[in-house]
Amino acid sequence: MFKRKKSFKAGAFSLALALTVAGCASEPDEAADTGTDGDNGEDNGESVEGQEGGDLIIGVLSDINSMDPHTSNDVPSGQIQTNLYETLVKFDEDMELEPYLATDWEMVDDLVWEFNLQEGVTFHDGSDFNAEVVKANIDRINDEEIGSPRAILFEIIEEVNVVDDYTVEIVTEDPFAPLPAHFAHYASSMISKESIDGDYAAMEDGDQPGDYINQHPSGTGFFEFEDRDPGNEVTLTNFEGYWGDHAKVDSVTFKVVPEDLTRIGELESGAAHIIDPVTPSDLNRVENTDGTNSYMRDAASITYLGFNMEKEPFDDPLVRRALSIALDKESMLEATLEGTGEPANGPINDTQFGYSEEVPVQEQDLEEARELLAEAGYEDGFETTIWTNDSRERIDIAEVAQANFAEIGVDVEIEVVEWGAYLDSTGAGEHDMFILGLSLGTGDADYPMHMLFHSTNAGPSGNRSFMQDEEFDQMLHEARVESDEETRLAMYVEVVEYLNEQAPMAFLYHPSHIMGYSDSVDGFWADGSGLYQLQDVTISE
Repeated sequence: MFKRKKSFKAGAFSLALALTVAGCASEPDEAADTGTDGDNGEDNGESVEGQEGGDLIIGVLSDINSMDPHTSNDVPSGQIQTNLYETLVKFDEDMELEPYLATDWEMVDDLVWEFNLQEGVTFHDGSDFNAEVVKANIDRINDEEIGSPRAILFEIIEEVNVVDDYTVEIVTEDPFAPLPAHFAHYASSMISKESIDGDYAAMEDGDQPGDYINQHPSGTGFFEFEDRDPGNEVTLTNFEGYWGDHAKVDSVTFKVVPEDLTRIGELESGAAHIIDPVTPSDLNRVENTDGTNSYMRDAASITYLGFNMEKEPFDDPLVRRALSIALDKESMLEATLEGTGEPANGPINDTQFGYSEEVPVQEQDLEEARELLAEAGYEDGFETTIWTNDSRERIDIAEVAQANFAEIGVDVEIEVVEWGAYLDSTGAGEHDMFILGLSLGTGDADYPMHMLFHSTNAGPSGNRSFMQDEEFDQMLHEARVESDEETRLAMYVEVVEYLNEQAPMAFLYHPSHIMGYSDSVDGFWADGSGLYQLQDVTISE
């Protein structure tokens, strides 16, 4: 199941209009059951069939922010949430949709979808999963009082109707073909109604949305919450009442290990079974050490350098464009990612409906960058800062950008900020420039475009560039509701071209997800967003 490199492309029909028929599962790729590295056929290390049981240890870079999937929007939290909660549908290893808590679904008419639900599913707190629960979850995500940063995914839903105990009807304001794919995003994870009711009751006593769920997380997943030591680790245990095939390990602990080389040392010593991430510069060490191996797949993800459009001089598109074309993406990939990943021509790649190769990757052009700065009144450059969190890869990116910007007279200081504070501060608009990424979790351009650029999402919800452009918002709306696939694809080409002209951010690259695992581990894989798939993992000591 481990692959040195996994390439995949998301078919347009599988992720858009073809979803309207029945939503049947497609079989996982047969290559997923091999112990080799996929494309080049070289063995990635011996695959060991482990026994069921044992305590799985995963060494991770950052701590989580929240156990509540509706009020958080960071990947470290998502890694825990996807193993506690479940969604109505999910993606398989090839980014094809398959049933999960919903057995099937169909578009009844242009504005109405119907989902049939699994029966006999129980939450960790003992309550039942049913249509009332689905309605409560969707209503909560769209509740303005909750202020969910994920509401952008589901705001097109006008109402949710309970047809019977295991059938739910979803009515949208406009036609929206990607809706089933949105229900594969972990932001739509189903929380028990008891936990939701408890959270609303706690809010009446002055708590913030999600505070109660943070203390009482209850999903339907194959793991349930055991313990959290903030800043250090989160432990989940096997849920004995799980409705499907049980997880094979007794527990999983997500252990925060911020230092890259310390994570590798823990993998080599056996203190961790899986580590994430492996920095590209450390890839050879992991691959050439006895007992350790790499797992790498192309990512449904974008890494970018964003500009705070509410601050001078970044309120000027000439300045933003100058900085964007001053960057040498190819050198950045070689220096930072050791040749892994691919340069970006916009915010999405070929894992997403809406991607087109028609849009060229912006090449470095220092002469034009200087001319644009001079036109904007900054012929002598200016001083500014780049913020990044404590990721070695992003710090390396900042250093390459710093050198590129110096060539056009822009003097940059790099500030490294702890992850939680980084999200809070960039969400509040305290930064000048910043480096961040987004997992493209729905297979459709609608989600990342809204998350990163729509006016209503400015701030901590995801639009940390604070782009507020009515013309662009209208472009997104028209593409969202267009039912003809070819027309919709052409619309997204125009959207990406508009973004490259306005330059709210420099689109750097689409990375590869690189992780390390020991010979004792079998059955692990990660999806296109880099989320760990742990249900079938076994370990042998």
